[in-house]
Formats: sequence, structure tokens, C-alpha cells
Amino acid sequence: MSAGTSSSAPAQAHTSYASGVPSGPAPERASRWATFDCYGTLVDWETGIGDQLGRLFGAEQRHRLLVRYHEIEPRVQEANPTMRYRDVMAQVLGELANEAGRELPPDEEQALARSLPEWPVFPEVAGELAEARRRGWHLMILSNTDRDLIDASIQAIGVPFSGAIVASEIGSYKPAHGHWKAFYQHTGADPERHVHVAQSHFHDIVPARELGIRSVWINRLGESAEPAPARELPNLRGLADVLDGLVPL
Repeated sequence: MSAGTSSSAPAQAHTSYASGVPSGPAPERASRWATFDCYGTLVDWETGIGDQLGRLFGAEQRHRLLVRYHEIEPRVQEANPTMRYRDVMAQVLGELANEAGRELPPDEEQALARSLPEWPVFPEVAGELAEARRRGWHLMILSNTDRDLIDASIQAIGVPFSGAIVASEIGSYKPAHGHWKAFYQHTGADPERHVHVAQSHFHDIVPARELGIRSVWINRLGESAEPAPARELPNLRGLADVLDGLVPL
């Protein structure tokens, strides 16, 4: 999920627990934490966005417009770090329509946000997350999204998380550092016992490296990029073993 490069200080973090996840005292500092990007890592962002672009503009335009979406969204988020993600998606969709010489019907302006709860979860995700939890890892999502949208995705994933930090509540979109600052403020986690897991090199792996956080790049698209993560996987299969290797008990 694309994001801007703003590094301005985020607003005061407000982190509530997602639907179905029990609240309570944060685990002790000695706990092992794995944080995750959601869209592109756990939930298939490319299919979710791409299907809607194909429906609205025609299947033959799907790939081209998906590429353009990746190019436009970072600019919108960098310019509007406090904007709700549903409105970011609507603005990008409107720009794509303008470029195509099309006028979206009013009831389609929020088509992307409306479709998001139905975006598919990658098939290996639930089992791999459950295995990491079984081994004692605390899981949290750091996402460029809104509270209601992440709640719907967590329900679709079907595995409990210790919480989720979302862009629209902290006034910061990755790759700015606000999500990680809010995570440490909320949990008191030891950075030496924390690993960040994500598909987007731009939004997650680069800022994790800047912050000195170990990362696992879920390189679903087979890309090449620097800097290198601590570990790289093509999907989440085997993640628990990789996490244990990075932060042993």
C-alpha cells in the first residue's frame, strides 16, 4: 500500500484494540514482538485494488491503472498525513478517473474503501500467524489505514492480534516513522526483541532499517531493492522459524 515520505512528528498516538482482541496490560518488556504491515503482506492489496479498477475502467486498463495508483498514492499521503485512508483512496481514484477522461458516479467515489473488507487474505497467513502466536510471539499490525477497515481485515484473517496502529489515528503514513514510535510508546517493547514483517520495501523495510529494527521482507513480487532486510521470504511460510532465528527464546 503506497505511502508518502513525510517524516514530520506524528500526532499523539491513540491505539485502541481491534474487534475481538482482548485488551489489558501490555506484555512485559522481555516479550518477543512481531509487527506486520497488513495490505500486501497479510491481505492481497493488489487484487483488491486491481479488481475494482478493472470493474470501473475495464479489464484492459487494470494493470496500467494499478501502476498509476502506486505512483499517485504516495504523493496524496505525503501531502495529507492526517487524511483518512478511505479519503486517500477516493482522491487517488478521482485522479485516475480524470486522467482517463471519465466521471465517476457519486456512489462509486468510495468504491475502494467499500470493497476493502472483502479483499482476500493470502492463503498461508492464518496458519503461519497462529504458529508464531503458539511460540509466544505477540503480534501487532502497523498499517496505513483506518480503524474500521483494519478491524474488518483482522476479522477476515481470523487470528488475534495484540493491537493495531493505524495511520488515520496517529496523523502519519508510512514510510514516516510514526507507526513505530507509537508502537514503542504503547507497548514498551524492547527493540532488541522486535521484528517487523512486511511486503513493501518502500513503506516498511527502508524505515525499519533507518530505525535499526530487524525486518523480514515478504517479497511476494520478486523484487530487488536495497537496503537488504535481516531476512527475506517469498511469502509467510516458515515465518515462525525465521522469527525464532532472529530473536531466540
